[in-house]
Amino acid sequence: MCLTLGAFSFTLLILNWEQNQIEGKLRVSIPKGVTLREVTAILSNNNMVKSEKSFMITARLLGYEKNIQAGHLVLHEPRTNLSLVRQLVHGIPELIKVTILEGWGIKKIAEYIEDKLGISSEKIIDLCKDQWFIHSLGITVPTLEGFLFPETYYFAKSESARNIISKMVSVYQLQISNKMRYRMEEIGFSELQMITLASIIEGEAIYDNERKRISSVYHNRLNIGMRLQADPTIQYIIDDGPRRLLNKDLNIQSPYNTYIHKGLPPTPINNPGLQSILAALYPDESNYIYFVARGDGYHTFTKTQAEHNSAKRDLNRLRKKLSREKRIKGKIKK
Repeated sequence: MCLTLGAFSFTLLILNWEQNQIEGKLRVSIPKGVTLREVTAILSNNNMVKSEKSFMITARLLGYEKNIQAGHLVLHEPRTNLSLVRQLVHGIPELIKVTILEGWGIKKIAEYIEDKLGISSEKIIDLCKDQWFIHSLGITVPTLEGFLFPETYYFAKSESARNIISKMVSVYQLQISNKMRYRMEEIGFSELQMITLASIIEGEAIYDNERKRISSVYHNRLNIGMRLQADPTIQYIIDDGPRRLLNKDLNIQSPYNTYIHKGLPPTPINNPGLQSILAALYPDESNYIYFVARGDGYHTFTKTQAEHNSAKRDLNRLRKKLSREKRIKGKIKK
């Protein structure tokens, strides 16, 4: 009886042994594959424990010697052995905010993830082209360009590249309703074609209220067998973009050059947001065949080549005016 009571008292003492008086949140990084002793040393080096022995005994008494999470963890005032061990086993990993913007391509997304989470951008890019991995996500496409949905995500620092990409694709899949799939059939588009057109619209549009009108131009051109002549597809194939396009750029030999080839390019050229996807499916009804930038983020839409040429002359006059004003301002500063 005395022995049992003594063991019980000892267990209570160890479990409730107070470590350092810690206030607020603490962050700790636990590498994968470390032993309990190595975990204890990490905690000690971060002034989280003052009695390494009592902490190790607690972990073993609770059967958690091999259950401590790896990764970047957030601990909330872990003052006793019991609280510290429980949080290390069941605690919440520190989450990193990752915001993917509409119109980013795979390369830009990969570089951003490398910067935020430390995962090699090459690994992300390779996975996005890995056919086995792509098929495991329930889609059949050449690459995942177009299917990494622009959104704000929260990932653990230790998150794997596969989980990150899978999450982005699953969020994309949640956006595509049965009604939208019926609409694809109605307009004779495959899902890949729909996302490809949406990516071009994303590359063209700045303001949401123009997306469906831009879409109408491309639908009209497809319907009459006219080349799309979409500048974003040229930006996609030049090495030093985005920049103002030159006439020689329009002659680059590439299946993505919509100035040379009719129809849509083989795959999307970026990852479009929901508004561009909806615009691709539900274009405005219009007779517009042309549009050109106006210089303020909006576009001038026209029905004839003559009207289009006039709009282009207006844009060139505006560019010359702005260039002249810029040179004058530069001289004044000097």
